[in-house]
Amino acid sequence: MVGLVSFITERRSKEIGIRKILGASVPHIVLILLKEFALLVVIANLIAWPLAYFAMNGWLRDFAYRISINWWIFMLAVVFTFGIAFLTVSHKVIRAATANPVDSLRYE
Repeated sequence: MVGLVSFITERRSKEIGIRKILGASVPHIVLILLKEFALLVVIANLIAWPLAYFAMNGWLRDFAYRISINWWIFMLAVVFTFGIAFLTVSHKVIRAATANPVDSLRYE
């Protein structure tokens, strides 16, 4: 996740610089990039839930004392992944947004 966020913020540094010059606030810039990564987190969770459910059911079926998988475990995983994504994106984007926009625009 850190590598992807670093790559995206590096590629969009000129856009961030232009938005900053035109008056966008740092929270607004963070929100723009966070929406993009939130969509990726949702897609990843929708792919991972069925796979994890069937894999865990198959593994837990072989035990003598069986337990069921509760739905709140998957919701807890979503909360943790959104938390990690939010912290990572906000850290990298805040660093890019508080940098001098002239430096990102001057670079060629």
